[in-house]
Amino acid sequence: MSPDTTMALMQAGQQVADKAGFAVKQSAVGKNGANDPKAVESAAQDFEAVMIAEMLKPMLETVEVDSMFGGGKGEEIFRGMMVQEYGKMIAKTGGIGIADHVKAELIRQQGQSALNSLPMPANAIENLQKDMTDGIE
Repeated sequence: MSPDTTMALMQAGQQVADKAGFAVKQSAVGKNGANDPKAVESAAQDFEAVMIAEMLKPMLETVEVDSMFGGGKGEEIFRGMMVQEYGKMIAKTGGIGIADHVKAELIRQQGQSALNSLPMPANAIENLQKDMTDGIE
């Protein structure tokens, strides 16, 4: 197997693991989110970390590599991991405000989901229409 193929497989595996970890957090929020605000907070912070890392990636690609000791596949992997850690640290120390919006949206969606799951009486629509038309006639 060529070194390029090996590196591509390692990067693809890392991406899948990252996405799988985030998917596990999202499903935990969906199942336990109403009872566990920490799960919502964690998922929102992880989302912000990924967004920050994606914004930092092109910026750090413009930094020149030291020709004597730098370069190669090892540095490429290191930079990718470093960008991910920068994103996590920025998000953990307050971030840029994305997590707050994501958290609010997750809570709003959970509330809407809870409302949609409530049982509704068979004549609820008729009662609502009657209440709305009372006094109009």
